[in-house]
Amino acid sequence: MADVDLDRADVDLDRALEVATGLAAWASETIRRPRDPGAEVREKDGPADIVTATDEAVETHVREVLGRAFPDHGIVGEEYGTTEGAADAPHWVVDPVDGTTNYAHGLGWCSFSLGLAAADGTPLLGVVADPWRGETFTAVRGRGAFLNGTRTHAAAHTTLTGHVFLTEWAAHAHWPGMDTLLAELADRHCTVRVMGSTALSLAQVAAGRATAAAIGGFHAIDALPPLLIALEAGAVAVPERPSHNQPLLLVAPAAAQEMTELWYGSGAAAV
Repeated sequence: MADVDLDRADVDLDRALEVATGLAAWASETIRRPRDPGAEVREKDGPADIVTATDEAVETHVREVLGRAFPDHGIVGEEYGTTEGAADAPHWVVDPVDGTTNYAHGLGWCSFSLGLAAADGTPLLGVVADPWRGETFTAVRGRGAFLNGTRTHAAAHTTLTGHVFLTEWAAHAHWPGMDTLLAELADRHCTVRVMGSTALSLAQVAAGRATAAAIGGFHAIDALPPLLIALEAGAVAVPERPSHNQPLLLVAPAAAQEMTELWYGSGAAAV
């Protein structure tokens, strides 16, 4: 990762982490509460893009807490868009329920994702909480990655064969190059899973559970936090600083050459 002047970022990262992990604990408890089966589920951009009252309640609370704790910071959220901060101030990115379709259908694989980035987009802090397994991934730039407070590392696997690759559809659809890539992985006896939460799937590379993970389009609200966590866990990111909607690959370092060749050869890396 490129160096960034944390003094110029104008943020106390220890305090930011404390606030972020507190919000993750609150959000996890909120998401785990029994949901009214009759609660309204609304479409946003289509039937595969939905929002629930929980998404809105969690993001509202997060914005209120961050606004009090860091009044100069900007906030970019899944449900309520962008709140501009002071000039050159850091900004937070939040996806209150990453995996809303799973959540709305009673499937226990979704997450709370919260990150902090410098004004130029450099990731400074990332938190991804799994409410159903009681796990919280955290990272602060330059300090390593942690799972429930214990240092975590990308897998030492030297091959994709016999291991796990995680990915996500683009809502309900495959992304360009995805089918070719999955066929190549199948030929190598690498097992593919599509779980339904970008942040939580990418974070599994940091935990050493998945040898690699990829998405067809980078969106900071749910991918910046696990990107930082995976990098701090020693994973390789292609590219290391993705642009908005650019494909992103995370892979364990010893399997990076094999996976990167497939990534480019399949056309999955194309913007």
